[in-house]
Amino acid sequence: MIEQPNAPGKGGAGESEGDDVLSVSVGSGTCTRAQRGATFPPQAALDERTISGLVRPDSVHRRIYTDPEIFDREMANIWEKTWIYVGHESQVKAPGDYYATRIGRQPVVMTRHKDGSVRVLCNRCAHKGAMVVPEGAGHAKVMRCCYHGWCFDTDGSCVSIPREEGYRGTPIGKGKPAAAMPAVARVASYRGFVFASLSPDVPPLEEWLGGARHSIDNMVERAPEGELEITGGVFRYVHESNWKFFVENLNDMMHPMVAHQSSSRTARVVANQELDADRPVPSAVEILSPFTNNYSFFDEMGVHAFAYGHSYSGGRVSIHSAYSEIPEYVAAMERAYGPERTQEIFSIQRHNTVVYPSLTLKGAIQTIRVVRPVAVDRTIVESWVLRLKGAPDELLKRSILYCNLINSHANLVGPDDEEAYWRQQNGLACAGNDWVSMHRYPDAAQPDEEGGLSAIGSSDMVFRNQYRAWAYYMTGGHAVHGPMREPSR
Repeated sequence: MIEQPNAPGKGGAGESEGDDVLSVSVGSGTCTRAQRGATFPPQAALDERTISGLVRPDSVHRRIYTDPEIFDREMANIWEKTWIYVGHESQVKAPGDYYATRIGRQPVVMTRHKDGSVRVLCNRCAHKGAMVVPEGAGHAKVMRCCYHGWCFDTDGSCVSIPREEGYRGTPIGKGKPAAAMPAVARVASYRGFVFASLSPDVPPLEEWLGGARHSIDNMVERAPEGELEITGGVFRYVHESNWKFFVENLNDMMHPMVAHQSSSRTARVVANQELDADRPVPSAVEILSPFTNNYSFFDEMGVHAFAYGHSYSGGRVSIHSAYSEIPEYVAAMERAYGPERTQEIFSIQRHNTVVYPSLTLKGAIQTIRVVRPVAVDRTIVESWVLRLKGAPDELLKRSILYCNLINSHANLVGPDDEEAYWRQQNGLACAGNDWVSMHRYPDAAQPDEEGGLSAIGSSDMVFRNQYRAWAYYMTGGHAVHGPMREPSR
């Protein structure tokens, strides 16, 4: 893990892990976009006690999904104060390469500087405030503002101002800090995955990642050459729902066998009807079929949770563990690592890893998804494919097929989830019950060797952990420090 230049700061010292969760009464929720114009009773003011009261040890208030004021507070206290995934180093391979995105609501640009370092800068001209480069990837010797032509180097320094003599005697000028695109407070890279924070008061990245970093390790180690690179473009699509529904669903092991019958179960039925017993199972069927495995299978997968809201599902078993072997890939891995270490790497079969709140990754299938909240009921999700350097093209083709089937604009599985999120967003406008249940298996979690908690797959432990972290962030802390445990009920 490499701390990047221009990243001053200190480790955060959050609240005690043992603090109790407050419970206070709050008002009714707000409307969704589908019901704007409806009248709802006034809500309690958003002081710290009210926010803490929205999270109980076994449930959360519906207001956290529907209230625009809550969303604004999330942007300020979570997305703009903790580590957020910005991009992969392979997206800025050469000096002059850049990739522009956002941290919360604020535009930033990741660049490769001439000294080889990766920088993350505020994407704002120091003159009139225009974004210097549009969102997306590009290459430029200098970054030139489209409005008045100010030019900036890839470290943010101003290198050219038209008619600069007009600023004589002022703080504005080439090379002066007041004319620069400032660096964000903290930037760090872990095995090629670049994170940044707008606040200096965050823990060191590796500490913050905790047990979730082992999922990144395994993804990288699956490359015979020990490196990954983003390949191709991005699937970018909009969910008309709150960002937290998507993040929760990633490690919800009770929904696949219900929500995905139209895609996964259909694939099973068609394969049984159409395929001869001696024919190889097509990759598409291998990918789709496990989504409707039974409850016992998903219980065996298990779930694991860590401080700061991170989690993963699977371990030695997951929906990816029965994929057909690619002999050429196995041979390349054994040449690189030896047979014993290769089998150790392949034995780790994690399903979804959530690096809370902004990134989810699948090491076994080499894909990541990036979460970008837009409004209380609108979320952009980006799906990217990574290539394992030194691996055969057949493996990359399977990863692309997976994204086409599961995470693309016209996929077979994702619409099931998106329909559920949309129904949740609209259903929670109903005041019939203010609380969303997370009661399942309240006492099943046990400490694990990675410093987190583990439980059977159908436990709600992961959700309870996410919202415990959410409450700490939202009340000004830096999530849970010290030994993990389930909160008292």
